[in-house]
Amino acid sequence: MSQWEGKSKGTPLGYRIFIFLIRFGGVQPAYFLLRFVAFYYFLFSWQSSRAILDLYRRRLDHSRLSAILLLYRNYYRLGQTLIDKVALLAGISLNSDFQFDGEQHLRQMVTEGRGGILMSGHLGSWEAAGHLLKRLDTRVNIVMYDGEAEAIKETLQDVNQSRSFHPIYVREDLSHIYAISSALGRNEFVCIHADRFRPGNKTIDVPFLGEPASFPEGPFLLALKLNVPVTWVYAFKEGSRSYHLYSSPILCFSSANGDSVASIARSYAADLEEKTRLYPEQWFNYYDFWKKQTT
Repeated sequence: MSQWEGKSKGTPLGYRIFIFLIRFGGVQPAYFLLRFVAFYYFLFSWQSSRAILDLYRRRLDHSRLSAILLLYRNYYRLGQTLIDKVALLAGISLNSDFQFDGEQHLRQMVTEGRGGILMSGHLGSWEAAGHLLKRLDTRVNIVMYDGEAEAIKETLQDVNQSRSFHPIYVREDLSHIYAISSALGRNEFVCIHADRFRPGNKTIDVPFLGEPASFPEGPFLLALKLNVPVTWVYAFKEGSRSYHLYSSPILCFSSANGDSVASIARSYAADLEEKTRLYPEQWFNYYDFWKKQTT
């Protein structure tokens, strides 16, 4: 199956080059170099390009020329978000403008004192969101797979001076479930990306961009069972110096109210589809999203 394997693109050397540029010249020189790196991926990263072009042509109905232009913008936007991530880890200000639709919903979550699940996907930039969410006076945890190459993790840890998130790593022994529950009990936010899964994970098929797609069952089961507020949250780059963040109104799911894993997944997928149509160049799932999992 062509699918996500839990690892990101890039090499330790590549990260070090961009870290050097950011430290001594800010993000703009790094953005300049990125134009050539993005063009390389645009020309030679056939497998990921095929998946993204399929999204633009078949799912979003773009013309061939429009899809090709969006493909380059996609690689460039991905690179910008990674550069911004490194800059924020290093404590370097992006000097960006932030527009936040729905911040009041997150502040209401903090006031209610039950914590909250912030459900998102690999669409836009969570590093930028974390930078802004720090002003909400509660800790933000992100549930993530421990899939990066060790050398890349060490490179990022060396530069890290200002972590926006506290990571909760998914473990085979399910210890991450207890960590999530504990964080919510302390009135903290838990961010979960609900659009990717690994082989062997339980999935659920729901409509997404015109065809059923498989989503991981776990995040929606947690939202149903933990009885805490839930919101869909995204952050998108809108130019070299601006970000737009979105938070949906608070959602509360319960089996007693007729909610189910399937209904929650459908609600999430509908919101994800809306944001994908608004920001198609910031879809960062570089594999056939609709292909069935095989075991």
